[in-house]
Amino acid sequence: MKVNAEIRPGEIWPDDRGVHINAHGGGVLRCGDTFYWFGEHKADTTSSAMVGVTCYSSKDLEHWTYRGVALKVSDTPGSDIERGCILERPKVIYNKKTKKYVMWFHLELKGKGYAAARYGVAVADKTEGPYTFVRSGRVNPKIWPVNLANPDTKALTEAMNRKPELQWWTPEWMEYIKQGMFTWRDFDGGQMARDQTVYVDDDGKAYHIYSSEENLTLQIAELNDDYTAHTGRYVRVAPGGQNEAPAIFKYNGTYWMITSGCTGWAPNKARMFKAKSIWGPWEQLPTPCIGPDADKTFGGQSTYVLTLDGKQGKFVFMADIWRPEHPSDARYIWLPIKFRDGVPVIEWTDEWNIVSLLSD
Repeated sequence: MKVNAEIRPGEIWPDDRGVHINAHGGGVLRCGDTFYWFGEHKADTTSSAMVGVTCYSSKDLEHWTYRGVALKVSDTPGSDIERGCILERPKVIYNKKTKKYVMWFHLELKGKGYAAARYGVAVADKTEGPYTFVRSGRVNPKIWPVNLANPDTKALTEAMNRKPELQWWTPEWMEYIKQGMFTWRDFDGGQMARDQTVYVDDDGKAYHIYSSEENLTLQIAELNDDYTAHTGRYVRVAPGGQNEAPAIFKYNGTYWMITSGCTGWAPNKARMFKAKSIWGPWEQLPTPCIGPDADKTFGGQSTYVLTLDGKQGKFVFMADIWRPEHPSDARYIWLPIKFRDGVPVIEWTDEWNIVSLLSD
């Protein structure tokens, strides 16, 4: 490990070829003493997926080696992952039982904008791939979330039928949203899944966390034993709160989740939630960010929290500074998460050394 492993948030970050790392909206998986960074390959002029999901490896988290395209888009017309689709926020987890690597991502079908709102799943035998696409779809069709077990479907149906009388963003409309109007609307076909992450808990259980209900409500859904499908058990978090970009971690028995508001590619103030159980209830707290541009998450948006040592409280906050006019030039914000009075704090610094977090 190099002693000068310096992280410089927001700057160009070259790989072993001298090329700016192209792994946006991604996450990092640790395998022994090697870290693997997976992310969206962004083209110069479009945010659509023209290549797929890229992979890089590192021993020190600063110097990264390009490992190639882990999941390639398809040239087959009509494929769910056809070149030109929207493929965002890929995350990879390892299943100890099957010894497979499982990738989850947000998928939008080519030419359909953001209407599909699907998850996608791919699997591989090796960390860097190649990954084989398994399926895409909506989440948990014909199943109610456990914290909305007995909704008044008659009232919700009547509300949905009152268009355009029932206007969006009115107090009455928002109250119906909180009661599950969009959950009911999507009940048969399954819940929408956009900005997403996956999380493996201490007991080996895995969870899919995603923005749903037109980005108005987060949902947390349990995955099955091989991590490739949902079990049907899920909850709604912060109904009507407009949260996306979830990043989750756990420290001293408390689950923490950092999110953003919904302002498209433009940055906004990060939010933070905590819970004693992943099923909630989740309590919202102020933004964890402090320093210049903290009210805009330093110009970025959360993508992942890398756990280096959960017991010792060593975590790295990962975010992207989006540049939709030149997507491949999007930058990365990596900052250490510190705890003050038991609460996570993310403080801006122009440069920091990550060796102390990597050392035992």
